[in-house]
Amino acid sequence: MQFTKLRLSGFKSFVEPTDFVIHPGLTGVVGPNGCGKSNLVEALRWVMGENSAKRMRGSGMDDMIFAGTATRPARNIAEVTLTLDNKTRTAPAAFNEQEVVEITRKIEREKGSDYSINGNDVRMRDVQLLFADLASGANSPAMVSQGRVGALINAKPTDRRMLLEEAAGISGLHSRRHEAELRLKAAESNLERVVDVIGQLDNQLQSLKRQARQASRYRNIAGQIRKTEAILYHLKHAALKQALADAEHALEAADRQVADRTLQVSEAHEAERIAAEALPPLRQHEAEAGAR
Repeated sequence: MQFTKLRLSGFKSFVEPTDFVIHPGLTGVVGPNGCGKSNLVEALRWVMGENSAKRMRGSGMDDMIFAGTATRPARNIAEVTLTLDNKTRTAPAAFNEQEVVEITRKIEREKGSDYSINGNDVRMRDVQLLFADLASGANSPAMVSQGRVGALINAKPTDRRMLLEEAAGISGLHSRRHEAELRLKAAESNLERVVDVIGQLDNQLQSLKRQARQASRYRNIAGQIRKTEAILYHLKHAALKQALADAEHALEAADRQVADRTLQVSEAHEAERIAAEALPPLRQHEAEAGAR
């Protein structure tokens, strides 16, 4: 894959959309101090996923946006697009369907950056891995800045490892290895957390088992109590039913006695009436006998 074009819009001093064409071979940029040569290199590093504002000679990522001049207002959006030639189909499988790969980074003031590849939103990590697989990237030794050559010459052998790994084309593997190690550490942390959670759940399970045994015992005792109460209520019902029958028999006997006594009273009243009717003649007879 080859870099073919760098398009800047609103990035630092490039307020207007500007296309920087990179032809095969050697492409040079010549100009006086302050014309923006370093901004081109920084735009290239920025679109590759550079996330350090200090390395971009700024205090924050918002400094990448055109800040305005006395005659031109400031912009709120900056965008850089890097075009790659993928005719050899050496791009990662996810982006290897087209002959041209366009990586775009767009930043809006106070809202952060967005990345896209061929118009599809991606993560910054995806862009960094793409360039790492191409033995390039924002922190690649291939991006040689002022004083970088001397630093590489005077560097210790261990410090040259990055350059040798990139030359061997394994920097992408190391990036993936680092990401895999981070995921592995996160998985180990999650596993430790899961073990702690399992311990807590085990304690809760033992407590729930005790509560379940208590609940089962309570249900058994409650069932026995309900059965005993049912038997007791049945016996009480039978006793009350028998008492009711006895009371009904007693009531019937009392009713018969009342009927008999009522009949006797009626007969007595009839005898009293007959006697009362027979009394006046007897008193007349007694009076006549007394007179005689």
